[in-house]
Amino acid sequence: CSDQVQSIELLRTSQSWNNMELPDYPQGKPEIVAVKYIIPPGAKLNWHHHVSMNHGILVQGELTIIGKDGVTTTIKEGEAVVEMVDAIHRGENKGKKPVILYMFYLSQKDLPLSVPYNETK
Repeated sequence: CSDQVQSIELLRTSQSWNNMELPDYPQGKPEIVAVKYIIPPGAKLNWHHHVSMNHGILVQGELTIIGKDGVTTTIKEGEAVVEMVDAIHRGENKGKKPVILYMFYLSQKDLPLSVPYNETK
């Protein structure tokens, strides 16, 4: 029957996009957060890091992710990504159309989704 539901696994991993092992789950009550990001062409996000695990699906455009250590990857439409935890990085939209990215954070109440990197520290 052509109207059957399909299930297509996009990602199953214990590592972030740069092959770093993800941390163990923290203790305490979980808070799941879903965010839609729209990143205009030419935009560069500020350097930051995440304190909780997160992953997402890029549904439009291409996003280049750059680690402070120089490691880089480019996520394309339809691809899943697992962000680094406690590692400084940023995203750049080097393309000609807005990036639309849905991210899902496995967090806890009162934790920030990202923490800005202050180079003067």
